[in-house]
Parts: sequence; C-alpha cells; structure tokens
Amino acid sequence: MRSRVLEIGSWTLRVLLAAVFAFAAYRKFTGHPTPVATFEGLGLGQWFRYLAGVLELAGAVGLLIPAIHLWAAAGLALVMIGAAATHLFFVGGSAVLAFVLLGALVVVLAIGMRK
Repeated sequence: MRSRVLEIGSWTLRVLLAAVFAFAAYRKFTGHPTPVATFEGLGLGQWFRYLAGVLELAGAVGLLIPAIHLWAAAGLALVMIGAAATHLFFVGGSAVLAFVLLGALVVVLAIGMRK
C-alpha cells in the first residue's frame, strides 16, 4: 500500500513539475519580458534564454517518461541550481521559486531511487 501511495505521489509531482517547466519554457520562447530582462542582465545574450527553454522543455517531457524520469529530474535539478545561483549572485531578485522546484525535484529523485 505504501509503495502505491509513493507511486501516485511521484506521478502527481512529476506531472505538476512538467507543467511548471513547460510553462517556463513557453515564456522563454515567446519573449515574455521577465525572462528577457533576466537573461539580458546576465549579459550572455538571448541565445542563453533559448537554451534554458530547451533544457526546461526537454526536462518537462522527460519527467513524463518512466524510463528516463530520474535523468530528467537530475538535469532539471542542475538547471535550478544554476537559476538559484544566477538570482543570488548575478541578477538579483528572488531565488525562492528555484529552491522550491529544486526541492520538489529532489523528492522525485528520492522516491525514484527507492525502487
């Protein structure tokens, strides 16, 4: 029974995370002012915004594929570490969302590694 609850919880969390990361990628691809300004503040050019969007979208899809969801969660965790560091040390703003998403990804990894 406990493993079934963990399985359902993991799937629910993965679907929610996939939706969040797909939405974040959408905002990057469509040129929403917030990500444009954030990546402009980095000084690396807008190509980096598109790269981040590709990584987020690939991770979102990967979270929904059982065979690779742990790899996707690990990759997105690295992206969130980079996002948190970017906000803390370079562009300012709040890094809370990046840390919350990182925590959720760690939960997905912890559940997945129990199997």
